[in-house]
Amino acid sequence: MCGIAGAVWWNDQETVTREVLQRMTDAISHRGPDAEGHLYVERTQQSPGVGLGHRRLSIIDVAGSRQPLGNEDGQIQIVFNGEIYNYRELRADLVQRGHTFATDGDTEVIVHLYEEYGLEFVQHLRGMFAFAVWDGVKDQLVLVRDRLGQKPLFFRMDNGRLSFASELKSLLQIPNIPRVVDRESVLRYMTLQYVPSPHSILQGFERLPPAGMAVLKDGQLSLSTWWSPPWNEPELSRTKISDWQEELRAELTEAVRLRLRSDVPLGAFLSGGIDSTVITGLMQTQLNEPVQTFSIGFPVKAFDERHYARQASEMLGTAHHESVVSPDALELLPRLIWHYDEPYSDSSAVPTMYLSKMTREHVTVALTGDAGDELFCGYDRYRAVRIANSMNVTPKWIRRMFAAAASFLPTSVRQKSPLRRGKRLLQTLAQDSEERYLNWISIFNRVALQQVASADLHQLTH
Repeated sequence: MCGIAGAVWWNDQETVTREVLQRMTDAISHRGPDAEGHLYVERTQQSPGVGLGHRRLSIIDVAGSRQPLGNEDGQIQIVFNGEIYNYRELRADLVQRGHTFATDGDTEVIVHLYEEYGLEFVQHLRGMFAFAVWDGVKDQLVLVRDRLGQKPLFFRMDNGRLSFASELKSLLQIPNIPRVVDRESVLRYMTLQYVPSPHSILQGFERLPPAGMAVLKDGQLSLSTWWSPPWNEPELSRTKISDWQEELRAELTEAVRLRLRSDVPLGAFLSGGIDSTVITGLMQTQLNEPVQTFSIGFPVKAFDERHYARQASEMLGTAHHESVVSPDALELLPRLIWHYDEPYSDSSAVPTMYLSKMTREHVTVALTGDAGDELFCGYDRYRAVRIANSMNVTPKWIRRMFAAAASFLPTSVRQKSPLRRGKRLLQTLAQDSEERYLNWISIFNRVALQQVASADLHQLTH
């Protein structure tokens, strides 16, 4: 994890000084404790002013690759947060095409790809990333975010300046920048437990969306999407389940192999569940020493799953570390608020903070099984979607009767009890599929929002 920040301005009233740029990177120093760097170009009559800042966590080419990093003549500069997993293959091709490299890391590969392919350069990248490229030849700034938005990137467009950073707190270091809560984003947060892209909790501050590209030239900002999931391009050549199994194992094995490219110690979060166990197992098959694995437990037995992690560790032969914590959410809350910058209500943030802290005492990078449930429909709600959709053929008046009758059922205080889940399913049978699913994942559904929102916001709850 690194941190980037910067600005481009063409109005003297919106100048970002060297001191402000320094404060912007200082505000995200926790993202990159190993090094910092800045590029500052004064505004002229012909060209805008430019400030690029970087905080580095060294993972690849630890001794080199300091940022901002430029091409051979320094006209193209980059600040980069993330990792390019296929950088070695890209580098070999670029060398054949005549490019000269001064470092051994992945950052410089992006610079030369931009030289070679222009704005199409992002199509060649495999990785997680958010970066800014300043093209001094074209007086052009390019902001890019990875396909699924793993790495954050915020920006703000003012009259005569564009500013950007990995975190909101960095942008708030700019003097006199407005700090007005976006009331619509409060409703988004109350619905989803977070503020979704491209919005933020503050008016005028935006997230660059996943697979988003922003190009600033001549004071004009253009936004585009450079990739989208190929949902409508099914591959129908596989005829047996074994074909899918073979391909899935091959894809996951290669993905893990590429993520093991590192010049610092690696480890893995291991809960003992399917996802983290699969990832850890694939790591172990490709390394010559035991994988460093990490899990935490809790004093309350119902929430303590360390025994599953131990079983997985013993089976895979990892070097396992575990700790029992008694989470004090109130004590941790100020720190979580400072890190997240925005309202965020996923309770997993608390144990994840403890787990990350313990893991960092041993390794610099940890692989996880995150998103396995979303990609492979592991959550119970996906089964509920199938059940409910099968009922859509039933006349709506019958489904309305079931929904009305559900209100008379008792409500269990247990979050995942069959009674509670069954009642929620029946209550939403009369709704269309999209509204039904939104109700299941919402904290405040449409009716609840209308009860707490002021009248002028009611139209936003429909």
